[in-house]
Order: sequence, then structure tokens, then C-alpha cells
Amino acid sequence: MRRTERLSQYLPYCLPALILAVVVYVRIRLLTVPLERDEGEYAYMGQLLLKGIPPFTHAYTMKLPGVSLAYACFMFMFGQTPAGIHAGLMIVNGICSYLVYLLTKRLFDRTTALISCASYAVLTLTSSVFGVFAHATHFVVLFSLTGFLLLLRSIDKRKVILLFLSGLCFGVAITMKQHAIVLSIFAVQYLLLRAWKSPGSDKKNGVTGSILFLLGMVIPYALVVLWMVNTGSFANFWFWTVQYTREYTSGMSLESGWYNFKDTFSDIAKPQLPLWLLAGFGSIALFTQKSRCIDRPFVCGFLLFSFLAVCPGLFFRGHYFVLFLPAVAIMTGAGLSSAELVFPSITSVRFPHVIQALILLAAVTYSLYQEKDNFFILTPLEMSRATYGVNPFPESLQIADYIKKHTKPDDTIAVLGSEPEIIFYADRLSATGHIYMYGLMEDQPYAERMQLQMIREIEAARPTFIVFVNVDFSWLARESSRKTIFNWGGRYIDSLYDTVGTIDIIGPNSTRYLWDTEELRHYQPVSGNYVAVYKRKGGV
Repeated sequence: MRRTERLSQYLPYCLPALILAVVVYVRIRLLTVPLERDEGEYAYMGQLLLKGIPPFTHAYTMKLPGVSLAYACFMFMFGQTPAGIHAGLMIVNGICSYLVYLLTKRLFDRTTALISCASYAVLTLTSSVFGVFAHATHFVVLFSLTGFLLLLRSIDKRKVILLFLSGLCFGVAITMKQHAIVLSIFAVQYLLLRAWKSPGSDKKNGVTGSILFLLGMVIPYALVVLWMVNTGSFANFWFWTVQYTREYTSGMSLESGWYNFKDTFSDIAKPQLPLWLLAGFGSIALFTQKSRCIDRPFVCGFLLFSFLAVCPGLFFRGHYFVLFLPAVAIMTGAGLSSAELVFPSITSVRFPHVIQALILLAAVTYSLYQEKDNFFILTPLEMSRATYGVNPFPESLQIADYIKKHTKPDDTIAVLGSEPEIIFYADRLSATGHIYMYGLMEDQPYAERMQLQMIREIEAARPTFIVFVNVDFSWLARESSRKTIFNWGGRYIDSLYDTVGTIDIIGPNSTRYLWDTEELRHYQPVSGNYVAVYKRKGGV
């Protein structure tokens, strides 16, 4: 019997450890999965940083350069490969899981924290949030959770310097992705609420701490602005991160946003339904006082604002929900731990931890089983295709390898399509800063200007290779899209370039590569999804 009791005591530790080990195994198995578009953007910009080239000179983006700096660090440590980048993500995800543990322990108890930690690791692995791909939202979670922990610790210890460090973390989170502003607003509101409720003698410290917090939050953005001014890139920086971003985020109607939310949330919740149900149960228990939470205002605010952080622009893309998952994981742990308060009969069981462990094991097993092919069977290349369909992410590796072998380091290339991963793999400079085509196709006032700028840059750079991506998802063109870039591209390529490669994506498991063959002259792609590679004619 003593042995059984000892096993019951160890279960709260052993099962989360086992779950974390499985998650790490899956991430290691899929380290070499090809980069997708967002990763290609960050990797290319990080590559430029390692070469001493500042942001917004050879690559334009609406995102602040925080993630590109993080990518540069990972690539410096682990190499400029998908495996190196995903190794960095695995470290970030592990740290985030531990931060979820620390935050939950501060708000509830150790057992709840262990459950939440394991739940977060599983929730962030699912393909519906593109969990094995290093999106910016993972980095927002890293710095915002650190900021919240420092904020709560500063209140406990009454050390205002911790508030400054907390604000600094939120400022860095904003440079990772602007969605972090929503979490920062909650942090400020919570801080002001605690200061207002403090005794009169502590109000002065509360005001001082709030000022230090805001100062810390502003510093990272101010440093980015000074950096852009110093490099002469401020005009591009301001246009892309403020002017164009304002148009980009204001184009979605409420009705379209609602449909986006329903479709995406359904895809996210289905494969991990038991964990989400436990999180829902924990949220209900929180509002009905059936919870051991020691700071309900913080948990309620954290839950609300974590969801609101997903909402800007009303796009509700899968990887945006990573911002919500720390709150979901905390509620999952709270739901499982609250069960014995809602159902007192559980407490009467000799080993209640065993029941909790079995429920958690069942929920996690269900989640992993739902995606067993992606996690345990498919190769990294097959995993990319299963997740992103006919997008040419696996093919980008061979395309870039051909270009790299047939160019000099100072040659430039142009990609007519949203495939910056090709530029990164080839390790060549882009002939244009437009590494995405989406902005050029959108119904917004700057689209024509962007297309003309891209044309001028390509003509001035005279790229050795031009890659045209004939895949709908690489353009997202619509009937209202301006056709200037297409009309120019056809004439420019026909007069100055020869076809040297066609990559025909025939089906999910079939791609045909043709390089420098006589057949290229007469070959017609079998599918509507293909990539054409053109080389500048000699002497032109």
C-alpha cells in the first residue's frame, strides 16, 4: 500500500514529464520540415541582419523586426537551415511551457501548474495552429508571459525595478508582433487597478511603478525607430508598419470576421476537444467560485485579453490563436483541479491524483491520436504538404539549390510570388524589397504604387534569375486586383529571359522537375500549380 501511495504522489510529476517528452520527440522528428512563407520572411530578413543589412532596405514587411532578430540569433547558433530555426522554436516553446507552469503556480497551485504546463505543450503542437512552424506568436508568448510574471512578482515584493523590466518585456513582445499591444494594455490596466486599491502610503509607489513600466514598454520601439532613422530606412519602415498596416487591418467586415473565427476555431478545437472542454469547465468554475484561484481579477482579465489579442484585423488565422493558448492551458489545469471541488465524491477517493492523471492522459492521448499521422508517421516533407497543400514549400528547396549553384554570391534574384523562403535558401539578395505579393493584389489605395515600385526595383537590379510562382495561394489575386505587374512581367521575361526550369506540382505526392532540357520548350504543365524559373539571356 505504501508503494501505491508513493506512486500516487509521483503521478502529478511523472505524467506531465512523459507528455513533455512526447512533444519534444515530435518536434525533434519534424525539425527539418521545410519553411513556409512567414518563416521564409523572417529567415531571409534574419539572414540579411547577419550580413549587416538592416530591415526595410532589401525586404519590406508590415511586421516590426523583433522576430527577424530572434531568427538571426537562432541561425547564428544552429545554422541557416530549417532544422536550426525549428530547434530555436523548440527551445522557445519549452521555455513558454515552463513560464505557463510558473504563472499557474502563482495563481493556483503546483498540481494545477503541472497540468497547465503539459497542456500548453500539447495545445501548441497541433497542426491547426501550425505548431511546428516558428510563427511570431510564439515569441510574443515568450516575452509577454515573462512580463506578466515580473509584474506579479513586483507586486508581491514591492520592487518597482521589476515593473520596469516587466514593461521592457512587453515592449519587446510588441516588436515581435503588434498584437502584443493588446496584452500590454491589460498589463497596464491591471497595474493601475492594483495601485488604485493600494493603501494611501503605497499609491505613490504605484504611480512611480506605472511610469517605470510605461517607460520600459516604450524603449524597444524607440530603439527600433532610432535604428531605422540611423540606417536611412525610416520612410519604408513607417509606410509598411503604420500606413499600409492601417489599411490592411481595416479591410475586414464584422460578418467576414465572424465566419473566419467560426471556421478557424472549429479546426483548432476539434483535434483537441477534451482539452478545450476542460478549459471551458475551468472557466465556469472560476466564475462560480469553485476554484482555488488566488487572483480572479487577473485570471479573468488574462483570459479576456488573450482572446482579444487574436482579434486585430478579424483574420483569425490559425497561428494567431497561439496567443490565446497560455490562457486556455491555465484554464485546462484549473478545470481538472476544480473537479474535486465541483464533485466532492472525487475527494473521497483514496488517490484523487490518479483520477486527475487518468483524465489528463485520456485528453492528451485523444489529441495526439487525432493527428497521429502528422506527428508520428509522415516525413517532414509530407508533413509540409499535408499542412499547406499545393504550396511549393518542399519544392523551394530544390529551386533554391539550382539557383545557388548557377549564380555568384553578388547576383540578385527576383521571385514573382510570395515565396521568400526561396530567396533565403538560395542565400542571394532579392532584386526587390517586395517579398510578398499579397499587398499588390489587395483592394487598397497603395496597391498600384507597390506594383510600380517593384517593377522599377527589378529593372534596376537586372536579376540573374526570375522565379514565377503560378500558385493561387502565392498571390491571392481577385477580380479587383490591378494587373500592372502581370502585364509588365510577361513582356519583360519574354524579351530578356530564357526558361531554364519548370516545376509542375501535379499532386500531393507528385512533383515533376524539368531543368535545362529540350523538353522545356514545348512542355505544358499538367496542373495549374507550377513554378517557372527564368535565367537572363547572355549579353542582355
